[in-house]
Amino acid sequence: MNKRIILYILGWVLIIEGAAMQIATVTSLIYKEHEGMYFVIIGCVSAALGLMAIKIKKPAKMILYQKAGFAATALSWILMSVVGSLPFFISGEIPSFIDAFFETVSGFTTTGSSILTDVEGLSNCMLIWRSFLNWLGGMGVIVFLLAIIPKLGGQQNIFLMKAESPGPIVGKAVPHMRSYAALLYGIYIGLTALQIILLLCGGMGLFDALNTSFATAGTGGFGIHNSNIAAYDSYYLQTVIAVFMLLFSFNFTFYILLLARKFKQAFKMEELWVYICIVAASVILITVNISSIYPTLYDSFHQSFFYVSSIISTTGFGIGDVNHWPEFSKAVIIVITFIGAMAGSTGGGFKVSRIILLLKEAKKEFSLLVHPRNVKTVKMDGKAIEHTVMRNTSMFLVVYIGIFVLSFMVVSLENKDFLTCFTSVAANLNNTGPGLGEVGPVGNYSDFSILSKSVLIFDMLAGRLELFPLLLLFSPSAWKKT
Repeated sequence: MNKRIILYILGWVLIIEGAAMQIATVTSLIYKEHEGMYFVIIGCVSAALGLMAIKIKKPAKMILYQKAGFAATALSWILMSVVGSLPFFISGEIPSFIDAFFETVSGFTTTGSSILTDVEGLSNCMLIWRSFLNWLGGMGVIVFLLAIIPKLGGQQNIFLMKAESPGPIVGKAVPHMRSYAALLYGIYIGLTALQIILLLCGGMGLFDALNTSFATAGTGGFGIHNSNIAAYDSYYLQTVIAVFMLLFSFNFTFYILLLARKFKQAFKMEELWVYICIVAASVILITVNISSIYPTLYDSFHQSFFYVSSIISTTGFGIGDVNHWPEFSKAVIIVITFIGAMAGSTGGGFKVSRIILLLKEAKKEFSLLVHPRNVKTVKMDGKAIEHTVMRNTSMFLVVYIGIFVLSFMVVSLENKDFLTCFTSVAANLNNTGPGLGEVGPVGNYSDFSILSKSVLIFDMLAGRLELFPLLLLFSPSAWKKT
């Protein structure tokens, strides 16, 4: 394994995170908060250590293969979370390190789970940093590195992109990796800016618009009010947020095709239409089921559309307590929690593309039972899917179930009700954030034990990194020289 280039990448991650922290420093200057000094000190130390890392034993070759690419990505996310948690912990605004680390991992992985019982008690600079964690984690710092560091933009380093990009399929032959990464970030920034403008047009203040857009873009769901999005008593603002939650959960390849004016190819994406159908069906079913709870059918539709957008995009914003909804509606929410967003988006979950591939594989195998001599291949968007992709998808399902079951058993030691334990694991492994029961949109994870929080931290990281990069770190053979 090329350990020198891993150290080189980690150095750049520290430099970028140190620079990113200064958004909180600027905020503290505007609001005259002394907490900003923690971001200056930690940011400078982080950048200095990063500079040392990229200068000491600089790698001769900027090429890394799958093992090193996955390890570099997983270690980067852990390092970012440790450093990112220090301002919360050292300032005393989150006194417990495990809680500060939990909150930061939740932010970077765009999960949105929180241990805070009083979000409004944080200073403004801590709030903006907390929301900006969602934005940084949404597209990923490694993708940003590929966009700005010329030597890392080589085709060989697609393994960095694969390790950080959610979903089973990332193109094998991206002609210009650096240009591709830059284009992804360009679209990401553009959509974020558009949402900020639309929220400002609806009367939301600039500080709130920035925080809300950062959290929406990363599909992270960190709110800055104790009542979350319900604090904005405006159907316009809530609808804008709901729409953008969905937009950020689309595969960014769709936007790239639109920009390239390949409209026919863009709208022929199979995953896109399956995803839209799942969203539409979920909204209709819940709207009908909760129609007796709300004054008008439009109110029911608004509540349903917002929550379906929030859960399936794995953002986790809330505008009320869904625990009082009928059991059928809660069942729909649990199902779409597992489904998640589209591959290649900022959202989490199992991914629609994987479900499509597994269903097609099941259909193929059933067909072979009836006609054993037939030769059939699984296709997506008219293209045959390689055996390695199908194998990895099947492996993902097995490992996913294994992690879920083990995590659920450990969290069950909390002796909380079944719904709370089950949905807390589902919500964190799928990077959704809020579950049901005690961890619903109006609840939090503050009274969970250190053991359960540690398990959920692992689940958040595993879910965001698509399981395998994180698990690779625990394999002794992966670190042996080859």
